[in-house]
Amino acid sequence: PLSGVSLSVQPPGGQVALGDRLVLSCAVAAGTGPLSFSWHRDGLAAPLGTGPHLELRHVGSNDSGRYQCRASDGDSVAESPLLNVTVL
Repeated sequence: PLSGVSLSVQPPGGQVALGDRLVLSCAVAAGTGPLSFSWHRDGLAAPLGTGPHLELRHVGSNDSGRYQCRASDGDSVAESPLLNVTVL
């Protein structure tokens, strides 16, 4: 099964200036087979993106929130911890 889903963010700390670029990266410590990823903000079901990275090129004030990555190997789904992003 999948385990150890983690998030990293640029800029570090998840604080980004209005109009700047934000990049979130999702990593899986353990898991086999082809992985799929989806990105979610504030628990909304509709994914913001798919793939191991989510890039917001010009963040707006409405991009603040709690981000989470979900990884799936087709059999199981694992979620990362929530990451707070603050737009300054």
